[in-house]
Amino acid sequence: MTAKRIDGKAAAQAIRDRIGGLVTEFRSAAGRAPGLAVVLVGDDPASAVYVRSKGKATREAGMESFEHRLPASASQEELLALVDELNDNPAVDGILVQLPLPPQIDERVVIMRISPDKDVDGFHPVNAGRLAIGLHGFVPCTPLGCLRLLQQELGDLSGKEAVVIGRSNIVGKPMALLLLRESCTVTVAHSRTQDVPAVVRRADIVVAAVGRPKMVKGDWLKPGATVIDVGINRTDDGLVGDVDFEGASEVAGAITPVPGGVGPMTIAMLIRNTFVSAARREGFNYEKSL
Repeated sequence: MTAKRIDGKAAAQAIRDRIGGLVTEFRSAAGRAPGLAVVLVGDDPASAVYVRSKGKATREAGMESFEHRLPASASQEELLALVDELNDNPAVDGILVQLPLPPQIDERVVIMRISPDKDVDGFHPVNAGRLAIGLHGFVPCTPLGCLRLLQQELGDLSGKEAVVIGRSNIVGKPMALLLLRESCTVTVAHSRTQDVPAVVRRADIVVAAVGRPKMVKGDWLKPGATVIDVGINRTDDGLVGDVDFEGASEVAGAITPVPGGVGPMTIAMLIRNTFVSAARREGFNYEKSL
């Protein structure tokens, strides 16, 4: 048996194409395009690549892309002043400050300064709280993209046993909450979990988000499980995920590749969140269709 490869690129393109069509409607009704502001502090090469790809995807969807670059020496006060300016700018519907930030800047302070209603990354404590208690807010893009891939693959997730490996605020915790919202039975495995392979082996759904190359082996999996690999690890063999793809493919029912799985969905969900923010601010309701 060889697992089906879940094509994140195709799924992401379909979402971006749909949003592109809705942006045309939005422009006619609102007299403007949705706008995403991305802030890059310093010149980290990986961050610069991410910022370029986000800007390109924003423009391809017919939205405005506002890119702001500050030097690595920028102070926290300078960055907060820019965030305040973007919060007040009516042309900006979403604000994304690219992480990580230089050591002189406390990223928690910066995240909390972004208006929760423009926090399209979904990192603000208000949006984290909204997700936890089932209110409408912004959900972090990577776990939201993972959920979409699972729904596309499996349909109704109700009653499935799910294991999330990793408990970060960016992926693990919001992923667990999203799966709970879909009526899965959810276990979060982490560095202190005893016998992780035995925990994972119970799962119909496995989401791996730990940042350890090929940590999840094929013999950890329940036959036929659906595996979402969030990891992107640079190794001598190139980019690999947190799952041993070859070994897992012999056991799983479906699996995301790395690259080409979760990554494209993360950017598609950023575009989606920005569009939803613009629609909310203008009093339109597109959320159910997205």
